[in-house]
Amino acid sequence: MASDQQRVALSTGVELDVVTAGDPANPPIILLHGFPESHRTWRHQIPALADDHFVIAPDQRGYARSSKPEGVENYTPDKLVADIMALADHFGIGRFTLVGHDWGGAIAWMAALNRPDRVARLIIVNAPHPFIFQKTMFDDPAQREASQYIRAFRNPDLEKHIETIGLSAFFDGSFMKHTDFEKVREEKPIYLEQWGQPGAMTAMLNWYRASAIVVPETGEDAPRPAFLDAPFPPITMPTLVIWGICDQALLPSQLDGLDALVPDLTLEKVDAGHFVPWEAPEAVTAAMRTWLAGHGG
Repeated sequence: MASDQQRVALSTGVELDVVTAGDPANPPIILLHGFPESHRTWRHQIPALADDHFVIAPDQRGYARSSKPEGVENYTPDKLVADIMALADHFGIGRFTLVGHDWGGAIAWMAALNRPDRVARLIIVNAPHPFIFQKTMFDDPAQREASQYIRAFRNPDLEKHIETIGLSAFFDGSFMKHTDFEKVREEKPIYLEQWGQPGAMTAMLNWYRASAIVVPETGEDAPRPAFLDAPFPPITMPTLVIWGICDQALLPSQLDGLDALVPDLTLEKVDAGHFVPWEAPEAVTAAMRTWLAGHGG
């Protein structure tokens, strides 16, 4: 199924490059990529899903050639969720299946919590539930240690460092710890071209800087956020979580207690690392299609 890329001006004031595929009369499914990628996270899933869905895969704000508004405040999760709702509005879509990986998954969790009127089904790929992620920053020392990169990404001097070492070296540093280079070799020029767009690196990092998640230093005795000791609202829609179990950044503790927060949960574990949509594309596509077929999608 051929895909089409278009520029979409949203009511939220940004313009996104958006890939669509499939018949617009079919059930809609929106695919959200994470850091430091683009709609190409889903390059293997888009054609398969387009057989019986209308697929919408944006380059989210700050990424590739989509709008990059200046200022950290323009990357808070509420604005990123609003973009997704505006994107659905643009295509005349009311309720839809929402899929997210990494940061796209974080925004998908938030959208599901805040807009259950719009998100009919939820598919999460290696993205932590916000309550569990924050909890593990305090209760799982290994996860806190694995998340220290977030502190580095929030450092305002990071762009100067990246400029010094060059984008190619940053690519090697960002992926080589997490995946086999052969799996991403052919994509490297595409990443470097996207990251090299004016303002792209700062805009992408601003997703981390605008997040309210507290990441204490290793060993720091930080005050515990009060919401961790209060009831947390459940995810109300059917939810599929696909998890690459070899993820070095998001440890297995991210799945502990998930069933209590997501009553209608299907969990599919895959033998892959963090970038599971393209590390194990067949397994991810099969899990999505099987689950959708059984959940009215």
